[in-house]
Amino acid sequence: MNLDTDICYSAVKSRDPRFDGRFFTGVRSTGIFCRPVCPATIPHRKNVIFYRCAAAAEKAGFRPCKRCRPETSPGTPAWLGTSATVSRALHYIGEGCLDTGTVEDLALRLGMGGRHLTRLFEDHLGASPVAVAQTRRVHFARNLIEQTDLPMARIALAAGFGSVRRFNVLVKQVFRATPTQLRQRTGTVSTTGNTLVYRLAYRPPYEWAALASFLTGRAIPGVELVTPKAYRRTIAVNGKSGILEVGPVAGKDHLLLSVSLQDLDGVIGLVSRVKRMFDCNADPAAIGDHLAADPLLAPLVRRRPGLRLPSAWDPFEMTVRAILGQQVSVAAATTISGRLVDRLGTPLASPREGLTHLFPSPATVAAADLNSLGLTTKRAETVKGFAAAVADGRLVLAAPMGVEEFAARMIALPGIGPWTAQYVAMRSLGEPDGFPVTDLGLKHASPGVDLATRAENWRPWRSYAALHLWASLND
Repeated sequence: MNLDTDICYSAVKSRDPRFDGRFFTGVRSTGIFCRPVCPATIPHRKNVIFYRCAAAAEKAGFRPCKRCRPETSPGTPAWLGTSATVSRALHYIGEGCLDTGTVEDLALRLGMGGRHLTRLFEDHLGASPVAVAQTRRVHFARNLIEQTDLPMARIALAAGFGSVRRFNVLVKQVFRATPTQLRQRTGTVSTTGNTLVYRLAYRPPYEWAALASFLTGRAIPGVELVTPKAYRRTIAVNGKSGILEVGPVAGKDHLLLSVSLQDLDGVIGLVSRVKRMFDCNADPAAIGDHLAADPLLAPLVRRRPGLRLPSAWDPFEMTVRAILGQQVSVAAATTISGRLVDRLGTPLASPREGLTHLFPSPATVAAADLNSLGLTTKRAETVKGFAAAVADGRLVLAAPMGVEEFAARMIALPGIGPWTAQYVAMRSLGEPDGFPVTDLGLKHASPGVDLATRAENWRPWRSYAALHLWASLND
């Protein structure tokens, strides 16, 4: 929990954006806390105290600055977790575990008691699980208040609050203003029907063109559609189907998310998933500095300094796509994926611009006859075996557990080898250190290089190294 005061205060004085999100500054004389890049007058050193996460600063009684908006700062290293247990717990909280359950429920999923989990959070983050979840909800609510014209009652439900009264109390407690007063201070974006528009903040730069290029050839027909300006896909949340769209905004440090759903209640969990999909919490400067130390990667990092790791909306869907892509071209895997969706997917009631189906569920795939899709018998058995393992709970794809442990569980399934396991860790779970070392594209991008040995120097960012090497094949 200790932060070096000299280093932190020097970062505050420099306003270096590379420190953004690494810590927060509490100012005793004003009672607010800020990001290191805050444009306000730099406070005297005797008046500041530093925290690793927003929840810890709020717990100490500080309120967020209205100029630098610390709640929009991408995830800090502490929030990402300094232990496997805290990291997994944060993942579950980000997916809304504490919106409907208790700390004891969360601890049970992690195989421990609630008191021990709370102690771990206090040790690593300086805040309890409830405080972290509360901070997540209240700041998401503020963004909805200021970015939309949704009624306050709908915002409370969308942000995961159990009651409007609790929503009003926490907003006033944290921001020293009522929800109505917050809305009066800013302009709002018109929200039509059940369509929500939301800004996803990130640390610049952001290589959208490279990300769109990567996703274009891998988009599943009927489920995904990618253009140079936007990514669109079908989704299902709480049994309700809809469509989401994400795209860049010229001159702004955020992506714009548009969600059309039959019901926006609990949409906070959806936003967390989309932020993970588009790697909005990454620190491109830190990742780039680490990888650029290798002469092989240095020119690639300079060419694409804001390269991101595209993750999955649905880990099951992505993993099936990866298995279909074993030992065949990207185009062939895309074609077979389209056949699978057309025959087994759930049709949308209102198709839009080529988006026609939801991806089939694990139970549906496990019970289906896949022999007519153009797969070999062995490949069809692998897909069905994987789907059955997910459907009956033998393989859990939701919780981060580290690349090696996850890869070992994947390889234990028939027909799945190291390439698939590592690729799935990268794309399905968003693991930053996945590396499919046997991939032919990686070998073509680094002729004569012993990748297995060389990549050890790229830890813990080997996934980004792989993306840089793949992207270089298009140069």
